[in-house]
Amino acid sequence: MKQQTLILLLLLCVNLTFSQEAKVYNFTLQEAINFATDSAYANLNAQKDVAIALKRKWETTADGLPQISGQVNYENNPKLTVTPLPAEIVGGEPGTTVPVTFGQRHNMRATGTVNQLIFDGSYIVALQAAKTFLEYSANAKEKTAFEVRKNVITAYGNVLLAKNSIEITQNNLNEALDNLNETRQIYENGLAEEEDVEQLQITSQQLKSQLRNAERMYNIAKESLNMVLGIDVSVEVILEDTLENLAAKEAMLQAETQEFNFENTIDYKIAKNLVEQRDLELKLQKSQALPSLSAFANYGATSFGNQFEFFESGTDWFEFATIGVSLNVPIFSSFKRDAQTQQAKIELEKAKLQRKQTINQIQLDLNAAQSDFDFAVENYTIAQKNLNLAERIQHKNEVKFKEGLASSFELRQAQTQLYQAQNEYLQAMLNLINTKAELEKVKNTPLQSN
Repeated sequence: MKQQTLILLLLLCVNLTFSQEAKVYNFTLQEAINFATDSAYANLNAQKDVAIALKRKWETTADGLPQISGQVNYENNPKLTVTPLPAEIVGGEPGTTVPVTFGQRHNMRATGTVNQLIFDGSYIVALQAAKTFLEYSANAKEKTAFEVRKNVITAYGNVLLAKNSIEITQNNLNEALDNLNETRQIYENGLAEEEDVEQLQITSQQLKSQLRNAERMYNIAKESLNMVLGIDVSVEVILEDTLENLAAKEAMLQAETQEFNFENTIDYKIAKNLVEQRDLELKLQKSQALPSLSAFANYGATSFGNQFEFFESGTDWFEFATIGVSLNVPIFSSFKRDAQTQQAKIELEKAKLQRKQTINQIQLDLNAAQSDFDFAVENYTIAQKNLNLAERIQHKNEVKFKEGLASSFELRQAQTQLYQAQNEYLQAMLNLINTKAELEKVKNTPLQSN
């Protein structure tokens, strides 16, 4: 019975392990983007940065709240200090001294202290800076999310491109092998030249090499997509969208226009955060010239004796307490604070220049991204037409070759032209998808817009 139970447990563990290893994800492009929002390594780190900013904000806030501390001191004096005193005190001969020992061998002191900041200009500035830092972290997180979105689109498209390349190359290879076998038979019957067979052999060998390379690229592309998604590279991910459908969808959206406001972009918000931060640093330097006021109170007790009996009942503890305020007034720093203030002013001016530069850079990036997208749409349309033409030319030359009206060299030229048109069409579709993703990144299109 025990052996049967053990076997069942082992089988359960094996099935559990197998089910975990065999986990498969099915994603459309938008589902992959949504998944990466919560699982991509970059997004997870950005979320942690926001969490750190929240804790830092509270850390700064706590500086202005009551601070309570406790302290316990214990002293053991194996040899007490001997002090000479005039002998007259104890009735001795005038002009002589007697050695006297002060203190006890064991001393213990317990103290509790409360400090409260009443006014400090730098504390007020620090609170504002903590809020600005939190806003910056949130903006940086959103910027990372847009970058991850673009990376997912690119990686997703690369997998589809590699997959389509395998299918197309395999079909081309099958057709080339059929032509080669047919031509070899004709040659063996003396109705074709040896060069015809050799030309087709070259084509077949090139296609076999391209197929092996496409398969390797497909595996690498899948692993790259998993890395972007935050999934183990060994996990199977099935893509439910096709390259053709995605490209056609993006091409149809070319005419769509959306009102663009550079102030809503993440890059501008981050540049604005920098200006705010530099302005707060200037205020902080100015606040150093203001006085600071704080209050404190402590309460404690002390005990002593020649024996360590502090925790026994009946031990005498002598209480003490102190209440006070502390005022610190800066008077003269040999113009050190003035130099620091001037540095802060210059840093603020630099931040404002950087914000202006960011505005121009956003406009430039937008124009470039829009131009690249428009070209990608045009190139996609041309690549479609060229592919149709190349297919018809290749078909005509294949018919002519079989009828003896075209040479094997002409057939191979038509096939090479077709293969090039196929690759250009695949690349045009991928470029269309990627340029649209870049345009959306520059515009900061909402992540759930598709």
